[in-house]
Amino acid sequence: MAACAALARIQGPQYDKKANCGSPSALAGPRGAQPFTVVLAKTPTMFEFVRTHSRLMLGLIVVLIVPSFVVFGIQGYTRMTEGGNATVAKVDGQAITQAEWDYAHQREIERVRQQSPGIDVKLLDTPRMKRQTLDRVIRDRVLLAAANKEHLFPTDDRLQRLFVSDPQFAALRNPDGSVNRDQLAAQGMSSEQLAQQLRLQFGMQQVLGGVGLSVVAPPKVADASLDALLQQRELQLQRFDATAYEARISPSAEELKAYYEAHQDAFRAPEQAEIEYVVLGLDALAKDVTVPEADLRRYYEENASRYTVAEERRASHILINVDAKASAADKAKAKERAQALLDQLRKKPDSFAELARENSEDPGSAQRGGDLDWFGRGAMVKPFDDAVFAMKQGEVSDLVPTDFGYHIIQLTGVRGGDKKAFDDVRAEIETEVRRSLAQRKYAEAAEQFSNMVYEQPDSLQPEIDRFKLDKRSATVQRDPAPGATGALASAKFLSAVFGDDALNKKHNTDAVEVAPNEMAAARVLKYTPAHTLPLDQVQAQVRAEVVAEQAAALAHKEGEALLAGIKAEAGTPLPQTVTVSRAQPQGLPRQIVIAALQADPDKLPAAVGVDLGRAGYAVLRVMKVLPRADPGAAAGGEEGLRRQYAQALANAEGQAVYEALKQRYKAHVSVADGPATTPAN
Repeated sequence: MAACAALARIQGPQYDKKANCGSPSALAGPRGAQPFTVVLAKTPTMFEFVRTHSRLMLGLIVVLIVPSFVVFGIQGYTRMTEGGNATVAKVDGQAITQAEWDYAHQREIERVRQQSPGIDVKLLDTPRMKRQTLDRVIRDRVLLAAANKEHLFPTDDRLQRLFVSDPQFAALRNPDGSVNRDQLAAQGMSSEQLAQQLRLQFGMQQVLGGVGLSVVAPPKVADASLDALLQQRELQLQRFDATAYEARISPSAEELKAYYEAHQDAFRAPEQAEIEYVVLGLDALAKDVTVPEADLRRYYEENASRYTVAEERRASHILINVDAKASAADKAKAKERAQALLDQLRKKPDSFAELARENSEDPGSAQRGGDLDWFGRGAMVKPFDDAVFAMKQGEVSDLVPTDFGYHIIQLTGVRGGDKKAFDDVRAEIETEVRRSLAQRKYAEAAEQFSNMVYEQPDSLQPEIDRFKLDKRSATVQRDPAPGATGALASAKFLSAVFGDDALNKKHNTDAVEVAPNEMAAARVLKYTPAHTLPLDQVQAQVRAEVVAEQAAALAHKEGEALLAGIKAEAGTPLPQTVTVSRAQPQGLPRQIVIAALQADPDKLPAAVGVDLGRAGYAVLRVMKVLPRADPGAAAGGEEGLRRQYAQALANAEGQAVYEALKQRYKAHVSVADGPATTPAN
């Protein structure tokens, strides 16, 4: 379901308990059952509760905008004591708490893990990734507030039509279009909850959905943009690379000292602290948990389905259509026709595919000889499903009646259903059980850990001994280092390290929650304030800077002399000829490409000098304007680029509207490391 992640960010842990946004089976019934009318009202209506209690539901939707996040699991105590309820942002006057931000980020990590099981989760748990998560939470809240204020939530009738017609909900529909209550129940969700979530989803989509559809890219505007990207210029070029002049440079001691004194800020070492620290988490607690072998085997048996490869079957069928509400005579006629085909098959079993192509009234599978491909248990309507999973491979069934008509089924393949041996999964089970038992101990252990760190502030050894923790060490700065993981990636933890009590009195920091089910405390061993490094320590760096600066100056001087000579003698050739465009810069620095394209086309050829900074200097003679470069098949040609331009324009318009909505609904971040960027549409 496309909006599940957004809804979870809006509604927090409470949403996660209501519904699992997994990917249910893609088959709600035998393929090709198109002749049947899709009518939601023929079976118990999915939105009966909504229709009956419309005022109540509208009230609930408004209430949903005020976050009602629960403090989840056994982390409640520590989150409360560590500021889990602290406000990190506000939208429309409603707070987004630290706990909600943390929860949303954990959901993002789980989503990525499901999509890419082999990814290193530590790469996702960084300050930058967390800021992006907060951006998304804020965006969802803004869109929800706008949908509520603008009354964009669909009516019951429209919601019903959207559910029936939208392909993304096919797995939640029965073949007749009614809601598949079994699928919902398997996900822990009722039809009322589904209606509520779909109403929110479609309402949020309406906020910006019309913006993209209303944007038009006029041909002249698109042409001007394509010219800027694809127009080519032929030019002559000579570069003066600064590195080629470095051998000529030999700075004196006085020059080095003068440069050092003029640029002391460039040679400052940031403040840093050498620390020792400990981390209390489920892994540490699990080390002390002993699980009897009998308990592991019991867990294995009780969760056998988790260690069994799901059984799938492949079948072909021949369908003779007859409506479930047809007359007895029509049903008898259809059954007679199906029986005649079955009798033919009994005599000639190898003719199944041929008979299916000629006689099956399931257009989706008939052209494939009746093949339905692989499917799992519960994917087909119940009578069909029961028949298939009771058959042996190669067997042809008797007539199987369903609401679609009469089926003749041939089982063509069986796979899966194998249970992994206990010994093969024992280590996995033991780790899981240990962590589960550690989870139960965590709340009490976290409280003890917090108290010990505070009450015995002169050492971390008591915590190490009590919980069998590993003592770790690191040198840190106030901000997390690039690539930092775990506690060292936590801005809250580093803030505690550089607190007055920790620096001046060398006391333990408070216990800080650095991740769900994970706390850390540190002790500063040595503090070094920010300071300017002495010249003798940075002399090599200073010399390199002086050499680079003086070499660039020489390159500029010779380049400017050549430019003056070219302007005086227009016919002087330059050694390199090249054709460039923004789309095909030919590996040249951006400054050269821009200078070539900015030359007045009515005054060509034109000599141009380009300052490349520390890289040196370049002299160009822009010769002529050439037709647009071919964008290539990969870009879809010019038409493909026009479509990309229109989409980029629509995205820009949508982003502008979103930024205006943020202002209207007073989206405000109250943490120092709040959103650095706003996600694009």
